[in-house]
Amino acid sequence: MAGLAHPVLISTVCNMDTIEIGGKTIEFQHVFYSWLCMAILFVAAWLCRRRLTMVPGTLQNFWEAIIETLENFICSTLGDKHGPKWVPLLAGLFIYLLGSNLMGLIPGFNAPTANLNTTVSMALFVFVLYNIVGIYIWHHNYIKQFLGVSKWLIPLMLPLEIVSHISRPVSLSLRLFGNIRGEEIVLILFFIMAPVIATIPVYALFLLAKFMQALVFFLLTMFYLKGAIEGPEH
Repeated sequence: MAGLAHPVLISTVCNMDTIEIGGKTIEFQHVFYSWLCMAILFVAAWLCRRRLTMVPGTLQNFWEAIIETLENFICSTLGDKHGPKWVPLLAGLFIYLLGSNLMGLIPGFNAPTANLNTTVSMALFVFVLYNIVGIYIWHHNYIKQFLGVSKWLIPLMLPLEIVSHISRPVSLSLRLFGNIRGEEIVLILFFIMAPVIATIPVYALFLLAKFMQALVFFLLTMFYLKGAIEGPEH
């Protein structure tokens, strides 16, 4: 077909873990498990919503205890003025992270947070979010928190503050990825070297560790938001 651009031939081969496009293999396993985790959480929320009663059942009690604890903690940290509006986002972030982390403990499943693509995207979202919130609340005055308390310190404080803020998404993503990935590797090694029963204590230990990693990410996100909301005053 003269006069037309040479057609791009794209061969696509799909399975549950990878997709091959133009001879390049792209892993999307973490995307699949991310969507699976969200689907499970949506179904759990839907079932709980259908069974809401004046006298809570076991499932309703479970979710109410989690949400109420998170709500009280967020409002006490961000204040009664700003706290309630951030409860859905921060509570949802924690629950999603915990669910994603725990998927790595299910045989045959992988934790989405054991992939650097997932943790980097979430860390970048947090970075963009709290800076947008700071700019929205403080407008051009938001830059003052990067300048220090004295104008004579601006040449020193400005680059230090910029590096400090840029390091936040790096720290958030690498910490979460490194811990979850390391735990999955250790768990696989235990399965290889020891009987299944011997791995039960390790499961209990990793259950706590995965909860702690979700909590750390949640807490840092909340503190970054708090700093942006308080802005140059602090």
